[in-house]
Amino acid sequence: MTQNGDDATLVRRAGIPDLRMAPEGAEPAPPQDPQADQPPQELPLDRNQAILEAAKQVGALLKRNGHLFALAGSVAAYAHGGEKNMQHDVDFAIRPEDAAAVAATLREAGLTVYTPPEDWLIKATCFGQPVDIIFELAHRPVGADMLERAEELSVDSVRMPVLAPTDLMWSLTAAFSEHHCDFGAALPIARALREKVDWEQVRRECGDEPMPAAFFFLLERLNVI
Repeated sequence: MTQNGDDATLVRRAGIPDLRMAPEGAEPAPPQDPQADQPPQELPLDRNQAILEAAKQVGALLKRNGHLFALAGSVAAYAHGGEKNMQHDVDFAIRPEDAAAVAATLREAGLTVYTPPEDWLIKATCFGQPVDIIFELAHRPVGADMLERAEELSVDSVRMPVLAPTDLMWSLTAAFSEHHCDFGAALPIARALREKVDWEQVRRECGDEPMPAAFFFLLERLNVI
C-alpha cells in the first residue's frame, strides 16, 4: 500500500532490521527481470487476476509459516466485497519486529526481497507483481491488536486474515496529506464498505488533519456516510 509513501520520513526507526539480499556493503536493487526467479506459472493477461494470484501465493506462505499478518490495501477491500479493481500492487501488514522473519520466509520460497529507501516497509516480487510488506500504516507501527482484529476471509478461494473494514478505511484515510490526496482511489472502497465501517472511530483516529477532513466532507456530500 503506497498510500502513505510520498511524505514518509527517511530516518530508520530503532528496532527495524535493515534487510538486505545483496552481500554486505552492496546496495540492493529491484531485479531487472522480476519473473526470472519466480516459480513458473501461467497467469491470465488480466492484471487484477495476476495481482490476486500474487496475494494468494504470499498469503498462503505467511499463513503456512505461522506469521501474524493481515492483507491490506485494495485487495483487502476486494475481499470485503469491493470492486475487483486492484491498485498496482499487493499489500500485507505485519508487526515491525516480524519483518526479518517474514523476509526470510519469502526468500526461502524463492521470492526476491529487497529494502526500498522508505523505512516503513520491505518489498518483494511474486509472479512479476509487486508486493509491499508494510509494518507502519499512516505513520503508526502496525500492532498486534490491529492484526488480531483481522477477519479471516476467502481471497479468490484462499482463506487468510484481512484487515477489518474500520482499520482498512482508517489506513487509507489517515494517509492523506498535501503530498498525497488521491480521493478517487479511496472513494470506491468507502462506498463498498460504508455499512461495515465504524466511521466515528475513523474520524477520531484521523483527528483534525485537513486532508482526511476534506475526504469526510466529500463522503457526506455524496451521501456515502
